[in-house]
Amino acid sequence: MTARLQGIFTPNLVPLDCRGEINEPELRRYIDWLIAKGVHGLYPNGSTGEFTRFTVEERRRIIEIVADQTRGRVPILAGAAEANVKETIRACEYYHELGCRAVAIVAPFYYKLSPASVYAYFKQIAKNTPIDVTLYNIPMFASPIDVPTVRRLAEECEKVVAIKDSSGDIVHMIRMIQAVRPSRPEFAFMTGWDAALMPMLLIGCDGGTNASSGVVPEVTRLLYDLTLSGRLDEARKVQFDLVTLFDTMIYSAEFPNGFRTAVDLRGFHMGIGRQPQSDEQVTDLAVLSNTLQCLLSQHGFTDEPIGGCLTSASASSSDRNAHDVSAIVQTVVAELKRRGLV
Repeated sequence: MTARLQGIFTPNLVPLDCRGEINEPELRRYIDWLIAKGVHGLYPNGSTGEFTRFTVEERRRIIEIVADQTRGRVPILAGAAEANVKETIRACEYYHELGCRAVAIVAPFYYKLSPASVYAYFKQIAKNTPIDVTLYNIPMFASPIDVPTVRRLAEECEKVVAIKDSSGDIVHMIRMIQAVRPSRPEFAFMTGWDAALMPMLLIGCDGGTNASSGVVPEVTRLLYDLTLSGRLDEARKVQFDLVTLFDTMIYSAEFPNGFRTAVDLRGFHMGIGRQPQSDEQVTDLAVLSNTLQCLLSQHGFTDEPIGGCLTSASASSSDRNAHDVSAIVQTVVAELKRRGLV
């Protein structure tokens, strides 16, 4: 029996060069950095990785690069969703050849399907895939995967080994765990909603695929470790503060541009995303970059922007570390209000 998926799997972004092509050297450098910072696994070709904005050939090349650079140091959960069953199965076969641990497949998108059709879709894939499958529930973008469907697939399909749920719905997660774990104790439950990572772990999730881990892998790993070790007061503090960063990145720009901007501030050249931006959006990203730089600088993750940040005069240097970020919450909120972002 293969080991259960667990820990923080980073849905890594893809750096682009000045022509808008995959920046392979920078992607390799980013992968090494994420692994060095303690992520448990990598999750390329997910929503954060903008899989729909790359061609089939580019998606395969991204997994090739990640697999080659990782060299087995951490497991890879490869996004394998394509527009139809045939192409999805081909992706499963290829990513299996590359040595990926499992694939994540979103429910059919564009057409809104019934639970029966969602079941049939995954059943067909599970019958023909050589690699383990993680169901990917993201109802804001694709047909939802309801609890009876998850239970049925878990019971009938050995290759279906996990679900990644990005709804952020804690009650839905509880219902899935209740329905599946008695008959499939090795089945893994992963949350894709950063703002609920701690409570999801406490109700029985095995880990997360969290976009924030691509920006502050130290913080998400710390939150995971503190929660599992039962240091809940410390974990709660980190979770509350992580929400501030997460909310700033996800709500202040088109997804995932806030995360791309933040990774830039960590020292990587992410380039301009493929989604065209209006002049106003470009200006907003510049403002967001300044806000994020102030937020990250308080952790010691980057320098302050030119002109400085609004900070508390009473803040001591001992408060400025990755373990204690609450001192900046009021500053960030004030900065967001001053710049008209909230």
